[in-house]
Amino acid sequence: MLITVVVTAVGAIIGQGIIASLRQCGRPVRIIGVDRNPDGIGQFFCDHFIAKPDADENSAEYLGFWTTLVRDNGVDVVFPGLEHDVLFFNRQRETIPSVALNDAQLIDLAQDKSVLGGELESVGLPSIPTYEGCDWVECIRHLGNPPFLLKPTQGNGSRGIVALHDAEDLAYWSRKTSVPFMIQKIVGCDRDEYTVGSFGLGDGTALPPIIFRRTLSVAGNTQYAEVVSNPVLEEAVGVLTKAYRPVGPTNYQFRMEQNTPYLLEINPRFSSSSSLRAAFGYNEAAMSLALYLEKRRPDVPRVVPGRAWRYYEDKIVK
Repeated sequence: MLITVVVTAVGAIIGQGIIASLRQCGRPVRIIGVDRNPDGIGQFFCDHFIAKPDADENSAEYLGFWTTLVRDNGVDVVFPGLEHDVLFFNRQRETIPSVALNDAQLIDLAQDKSVLGGELESVGLPSIPTYEGCDWVECIRHLGNPPFLLKPTQGNGSRGIVALHDAEDLAYWSRKTSVPFMIQKIVGCDRDEYTVGSFGLGDGTALPPIIFRRTLSVAGNTQYAEVVSNPVLEEAVGVLTKAYRPVGPTNYQFRMEQNTPYLLEINPRFSSSSSLRAAFGYNEAAMSLALYLEKRRPDVPRVVPGRAWRYYEDKIVK
C-alpha cells in the first residue's frame, strides 16, 4: 500500500535527510515536500511540492493551510524537518493528530538549555558548570580560568555561541546578544564531541542507540561522522531515556572529558544526522513509519561500522 508522507522544511538539511531516509526504507512512499521557499532545491527530491503560504504561523490561515493539506492529500503521517515546525505541531496536537511528534514535555524541556542543565544532576548525570550573569569576576569564581562559551539558552547547533576570553568580550557580547544567554566552562575538545541517535518507545525504553564521533561544519551541523562504540554514552542515554520517556527520533549531543559524559543538548526530533544514520542501518524514518503509522515496535536496527563525510554538490536544471 502506498504511504503518503509529508516532510517539512525540504529546503534544509534535516528535511532532505528525512527524504533520503524514506527513499531507503524499502516501503512504497509518496513524499509531499513543504517549504516556505518555492525555489529551494528540496522540491526536486519530492514526488510533489507545496509552498507554505505567506501567513503568520499563529494565524487561522496558516492552521487552515495544514488541515486542508493533510485532508485533501490523504496524508498518512507528517515528519517535521524543522524545530520551528515541531513547536507549531506540538501546539496543534489535537487539531492535526497525524504528525510524528516526541513527548510534549520533553519538547518543552529541550527548548531551554539552562533548565535542562539544571535538571541533569537530579537524574544522576553531570552538568556543565554554568554561570548566568554579566560579572566577569563572578564568572571566573564560578567557572575557573577562561576561555568560556557564551550560549543562547534556546536554539540548537552552534548558532549564537561565542568564546569569551576576558571581561571586554563579556561586556561586548552581553550587549550584542538580544536573547537570554548563559556562560559555560569549556569541557573536552573538538575530538571529544559525539552525536547519539536513539529511538524512544515512550515507556522509558528505547531501541539501542547509534553513536557518532563527529566534527562540525561552520553552520553547526555534522560534517564528518564515525560510528563508534562507547558504553559510557550508552549508559547516559539509558538514564535520559528512563527519565524523560522520549517517543521516536531523539538526538543527544555530548562532549566527553576524562570519561565523563556532558550533555550539550537534546533534540527530540529528526536531526541533521538522520541521513547519515540511515546510511549505516539506523533508519529513523523507517522506524517512525512503524511506530507512528502502524503502532508497532520497530525492528532493532543492524548498524554497520564506517565513516561519512558531507560535501557540496551542484544541482542543474535546464
